Amino acid sequence: MSSSCPNTATPVMPESAPAPGRVSVAGDAHIFPLKEFYTRAKLPLPGIEAIPGEAVPEPYKSLLVHSNDMTPTLESFHKSEIHLEILSRERRGDFYFREVVLRLHDSEQAVEFGANKIYVARFPEEAQDLILQEQMPLGRVLKECGVRHRTEAKAFLRVESDALINQAFGLDKPTELFGRKAVISDLQGRPLSEIVEILPSMRAG
Repeated sequence: MSSSCPNTATPVMPESAPAPGRVSVAGDAHIFPLKEFYTRAKLPLPGIEAIPGEAVPEPYKSLLVHSNDMTPTLESFHKSEIHLEILSRERRGDFYFREVVLRLHDSEQAVEFGANKIYVARFPEEAQDLILQEQMPLGRVLKECGVRHRTEAKAFLRVESDALINQAFGLDKPTELFGRKAVISDLQGRPLSEIVEILPSMRAG
């Protein structure tokens, strides 16, 4: 997939994930911005519980309990590039909200359901254009445009899937899933993105 960004990617500078046994949550912060979309759609939230990282089972734990971007993590795990399916979106001034499903290029398999608030004005112009084109996951935009950043996992989540998430993942009944709330920041500590990331049902091994 072509892009308008020069190939000047710089390494991600990670911060530590929450320590096992500690959950960093303040009020509903661990479900923002997912709660925004459910409120706007007048839907009840699915059952979501913040849990310590050590309580996340494999293979979810390897995919969630780290300080890396999810796009390259999922692409490496599934051995396929990923593209976006936009479920809903909203622009509020310099803020861009979107609810998405990440799908594998080769099979269209859904590998993440997510809700993202992006601080668009804090990105270089080329990156802003790619974000608003709604084709490329944010993690790849960050890499291709060389946006130096830190990704911090703020909370890990146990989720009981509802009708919306079931539809995204092709599930036929409520299913226990796992995810995380993460914040991507620039090197001055200003947030670039807040995202809730929920993974589909999968088995260890």
